[in-house]
Amino acid sequence: MKKILLGIALSVVALQGCKRDDNVDEVVVVNIADQNTYDDAAAIDFLKKNYLNSQGVITAFDDTVTTDDNEKKLSDYDYKTLPSGVIYIVRPGAQPSPGKDIGATDVLNMMVLAKSYIATKIDDKIAYSSESTFVNSLISGNLEKDPAYFYVKSSVLKRYNDTYHTTYGRNIYEIEGLQEGLKYFKAFDLDDSANYNMQGVIIVPSRAAFARDSNIYGYTDRSIVFNFQVYKTKTRDLATED
Repeated sequence: MKKILLGIALSVVALQGCKRDDNVDEVVVVNIADQNTYDDAAAIDFLKKNYLNSQGVITAFDDTVTTDDNEKKLSDYDYKTLPSGVIYIVRPGAQPSPGKDIGATDVLNMMVLAKSYIATKIDDKIAYSSESTFVNSLISGNLEKDPAYFYVKSSVLKRYNDTYHTTYGRNIYEIEGLQEGLKYFKAFDLDDSANYNMQGVIIVPSRAAFARDSNIYGYTDRSIVFNFQVYKTKTRDLATED
C-alpha cells in the first residue's frame, strides 16, 4: 500500500511539474530591443493594410471585395517618422487654414478613434495583434474634452497619488508620443456639433507610450494608433488649474 501511495504522490508531483513547465513555455518574454524592432515593423505593415475612407477614418482593406481596390494605402501617403519612432500622417485637404498651433498644456476638444496593439512575431511575420480600443468617440459622437492622456491636471494626478499612496509623475497618464506627434498639426475652431473629417494619423510605438512602465491604462508593450481631428483648443490657465 505504501508503494502504491508513493507512486501516486510521485505521479502528482510529475504532473504538477509538467504543468509548471507548460506555463513557463507559454510566457514569451521579448527583450526591449526586439520589441522596439517589432513595433517599427508592425507599424509599416499596418500602413500597408489600411487606408483612409472619405471621412478620413482608418479602414482595413477587405480581400473579399473589390470596392476598395483603388483606395490609397496609408504607406503611400507622405508619412513622417520621428526619432522616437512615432509616425504621423497629415491628411491632405483636411487641415484648418490657417489653423491654431497646439500648445503643450492646451485644453483639447478632439474627435478620436484610437486602438492599441501588441507587435508580435509569429512564423517570421511581424504584425500587430491583440487589438484593443483605447478611445472611440465616433460611436458616441461626443468629443474627447481635455483628455488626461494628452495633459493630466495636477489635481487629478494628486488625487491618484493620495489615493494609492504613490508618487507617480505625469507620465503615468500622458502619452509622450501623442504629444510629440500633435506638434505637427493645427487645431480647427469648430462647434461640437460639426461633422468630423479626420485630419490625420499618429502611430505611437510602445517605447513612446508606456513601454513597460507603470500607467493607469494597464498597458505593457502596447503601440497606440490615433486617428483624430482637433476641433478646438483653449489655453490652459495653469495658475487656476483645478
